[in-house]
Amino acid sequence: MIPVQVLYTASAQATGDGRDGHVSTSDGTLDLDLAVPKEMGGAGGAANPEQLFAAGYAACFHSALRVVGRRAKADVTGSVVEAQVGIGPNGTGGFGLTVTLVVDLPAVERAAAEELVAAAHQVCPYSNATRGNIDVALTVREAA
Repeated sequence: MIPVQVLYTASAQATGDGRDGHVSTSDGTLDLDLAVPKEMGGAGGAANPEQLFAAGYAACFHSALRVVGRRAKADVTGSVVEAQVGIGPNGTGGFGLTVTLVVDLPAVERAAAEELVAAAHQVCPYSNATRGNIDVALTVREAA
């Protein structure tokens, strides 16, 4: 879904050798070396694109969850969103991603928590961008 009005544009640049290179944002707030994870045959020891995507998706989804929680007058105190991003061969010569969002809503009953998570999935820009392109599983973690 394309926004009606763009409010902010982030700009990042990749240099070096792609997954074994370097990324930085135009404003200098992000400046990281990258490394292929050991699980994919690399050296590991540095950030990778899947971690960056997971961090962005988790933060964005958490914001959407807090918005829908406020609208529903739900207590989202102590909420946590964990994004797990997987990568692997897609069977046609390329690679694909999977995402699992694991949400903790300790102050919300499970059925209501599942409704809030589903509503946040409709609001979150990352969810809207990935819908139909990446399998995204939504999980509400059982209260401890």
